[in-house]
Amino acid sequence: MKKFYLSVAALVGLAASANCQSFPAEIDVTSWDTTDWKPSAVVLGQSPLSSQVLLVGGNTMVESFDYSGNEVSTPCKQWNDFIGFTADENSSDLGWVSVNHEMVESNDNIGDGGGMTVFKVRRNATSDTLEVITQTLTDGRSGEFFNVDFINTVGETGMNCGGITSTVDGRIWTAEEWFRGNTESIYDGGAGVRDTADWVIDTDISGNFDGDTIRKFENFNYMVEIDPREAVAVRKQYNWGRQGFEGGVVMPDNKTVYLGVDATPAAWLKFVADNAGDFTSGQLYFYKHDATGSKWVSVDNDDIAVALHLDDYTFSNGATMFNRIEWVTYSETTGKVYFTETGRDNPGGRWADEYAAGGVFAPEHVARATAQGTTPDDGAYADYYGRVWEFDPSTDEVNVFVSGGPEYLNQNEVSIDDYPAKHLSNPDGLNMFKTTIDGVDHEYMLICEDLNGQSHGRVPEGTNNSTCELWMLDMNTENPTVEDLFRLAVVPAGAEVTGATGISDGKSILFNVQHPSSSNPYPYNNSLTIAVNGIQDAVSQGLLWATGVQEEAASKGAFKIYPNPASREIRFTETTDVAIYDVTGKRVKVARQAQYVNVESLPAGIYYVRNANGDTTPLVIK
Repeated sequence: MKKFYLSVAALVGLAASANCQSFPAEIDVTSWDTTDWKPSAVVLGQSPLSSQVLLVGGNTMVESFDYSGNEVSTPCKQWNDFIGFTADENSSDLGWVSVNHEMVESNDNIGDGGGMTVFKVRRNATSDTLEVITQTLTDGRSGEFFNVDFINTVGETGMNCGGITSTVDGRIWTAEEWFRGNTESIYDGGAGVRDTADWVIDTDISGNFDGDTIRKFENFNYMVEIDPREAVAVRKQYNWGRQGFEGGVVMPDNKTVYLGVDATPAAWLKFVADNAGDFTSGQLYFYKHDATGSKWVSVDNDDIAVALHLDDYTFSNGATMFNRIEWVTYSETTGKVYFTETGRDNPGGRWADEYAAGGVFAPEHVARATAQGTTPDDGAYADYYGRVWEFDPSTDEVNVFVSGGPEYLNQNEVSIDDYPAKHLSNPDGLNMFKTTIDGVDHEYMLICEDLNGQSHGRVPEGTNNSTCELWMLDMNTENPTVEDLFRLAVVPAGAEVTGATGISDGKSILFNVQHPSSSNPYPYNNSLTIAVNGIQDAVSQGLLWATGVQEEAASKGAFKIYPNPASREIRFTETTDVAIYDVTGKRVKVARQAQYVNVESLPAGIYYVRNANGDTTPLVIK
């Protein structure tokens, strides 16, 4: 079966439609002797990238304790989202992988609400792929995959969405995005959280939290620390406030934490611990870009009344309002912090109340609304694409780093012939990946898409599913645009791509496929955790640059294709119209003004690629 549902370094489908009138239906291939044909030395050769499925949502068996305290083996939950990685510094194993499950359901074996699965991996020395290791935990559970115990430690969680992997020591927090306003909403007719009794807080966090009784729904929507080594929750960060959290980052000082909230409006938050590595006490702040003096305004976060209603506190005191802040990351290359603002089609009505209460709009939204002839609080204001922001801790300034798009604000559909080769819609997951080659560090930003709509050119005309892509950006790129992005993966139909993160040895990138279409064939009808291996080799060969390989090859003055042989995608040393012919000389595929073409639909064999100038190059498809 051809796995066209997952394409590493490929864009599925866009190259399939083009104007083919300039190419003959058949060409003469009798002059080509392919019996002994090998790729020429100037062709880069076969891509070192390969993919493997590590975890299948709803299918992979996890070790857990049921509500009676018995150890059970049961399928994990669905909707894989955040991926955390904690390196093992004390053995030859690589470390522990932590995977969120955003789906909320009642489950006697693995707990009501959301969930999380952890497992440990090592590198297979022969295949260079990842292996899941059998472990025995101190609580007696033994196996490969383990359900994180929230019930017996901190209470249930809801919609385990984004999270934090500490840049210092690999500590893991899972984010509860599921913001609830009453107990009935968490019960959900018995399909959600069935135990709705009031919750008595038991915590070591400073302030008036410990021993306080709150409504059950108020014990949701926190950052929750877990121990991946033992698959158990540690604490809910009540002192970071109750929010629909998505992402965050622990800075190298092991004291400062920047936090993202998936809401419209969303406040940009910062927590500073009193002591490095101890997040049980410290000061919480919200960002106010127009403040006099410091742009960070302190919050009385030792008070549970403030923590439970943090939105009211921040916006009534003039917090800067953003349109869905989601994941947050830190770059060693630039020393700056980055966060995604996923955007929402027409946010005007959603933040009008907070604006009236005192919240202020980020200048970007004022400028965008003005350009559209409206105001940010007007329902006509459009923010279809989102962006990645850059925050400079040395100046407290925020600026747009990469804008989504290209934008099509004034038209609902864009034909596939006019669709751009690179298009960024609604950036969501965000992380940094670093690999070291010959003593030189290479750092890339990983950007995950979560299309929140299909109109206004977010997908080509006639596309019926929100196909999402995983992008990479070399952090040495100055003033980057969408054109500087490198597409690493496209996920199955209907799915969101989430959780992209790197393995500590710099050879693999992990990402999740979330809620794909149920009509996809197995396993692509389930949430998946996938490893892309061979990354270090791809970097050393220059394959993970947006344009560098093309420019280098083009400078030699010849039309070339790479990789060759290929199994997923071929790229060209120039942007051109191309046609692909089979071994009989019959035309089988055409693409217009292409930099690459997906070839997964073509049977293995020998083909010929012809450009607009009539130059023809043989191609082997494996």
